[in-house]
Formats: sequence, structure tokens, C-alpha cells
Amino acid sequence: MSNNNIVIREIAKADDEQIAAVIRNVLIEFGVPKVGTAYADKALHKMAETYNRSKAVYFVIDDGEKIIGGAGISPLDNFEGNTCELQKMYFLPEARGLGLGTKMMTICLERAKQFGYDTCYLETMPYMKDARKLYKKVGFEMLDKPMGDTGHYSCNVWMLKDLK
Repeated sequence: MSNNNIVIREIAKADDEQIAAVIRNVLIEFGVPKVGTAYADKALHKMAETYNRSKAVYFVIDDGEKIIGGAGISPLDNFEGNTCELQKMYFLPEARGLGLGTKMMTICLERAKQFGYDTCYLETMPYMKDARKLYKKVGFEMLDKPMGDTGHYSCNVWMLKDLK
């Protein structure tokens, strides 16, 4: 696959089933629990609708034939404060190693700043090593405990980035 056809764009309703499959395939690949993670999220099959609200956006990576990854920004659930959450950042194997992670992070964090958020929070798993490396590279720092209540109790790595 050449990098030339790859486009990062906002999600459309027609992308919903494909991005749900991408997320579930990546979670299965990494042996992630199906309960207490994005795998069980009700929003998975209506992502365009879920992110069609104030101060939220979801981007997909389209290789010209299919969706190969995605990530989004949304207000952090059950949290008082001006913090967004980086959500559902998953890439199929063919999307990895092409610099798309860095590109996607830049786009998401830039949009979070445009929305006026002060900080960006994320939750991940200890064995998602490449993702954690990328998060640290762009300035996320480790936290001792979770913020808000995302319902993803199986995710036990919490990180935060100052957007100011």
C-alpha cells in the first residue's frame, strides 16, 4: 500500500461498521479483555453519531479502499474540568510504521486546542508499547490513577497532556 492514497478525514456515517471492525480486530490482536474496554462500547456501531456533538470529533484513516484506523477527541466523561479524552485510537497492521500515528496525534491535539481544552487525557494498556511510546513522544505524562469515569476499567495506564 502506498502512502499516496491515504487520507485522514472526519468520520462519515458510512464508515461506522468499518471502524467498529478495525477497533475490534486490533483489540483481539492484542488480546485485550472484551469487557471494560472499547470492545464493549455501545457507541462502536454509531461512531459518526456519537462524535457529532459539541467539542468532539473522530477522524478515520482511509486508504482509498477501506478504513484502516482512527482516533477521536471528546469531553472526558464524568469529570469536572476542561479536559478532553483521546479516544479509540486504533490502527490495523497495514497502517502502522508509516508515521500515521504521529500525524493522527497532531491532528487530534490540534483540534482539541481549537476546541479550547486545557488538557487531554487518555487510557491505554501496559502491553500497547508502541502507542505508549508515541504518547510520551508527544508530551503525555503518566498518572497514578484514572480521571473521570470512562467505564474502561480494564485500561490501567492513564496519561495526561497539557495543551496550553
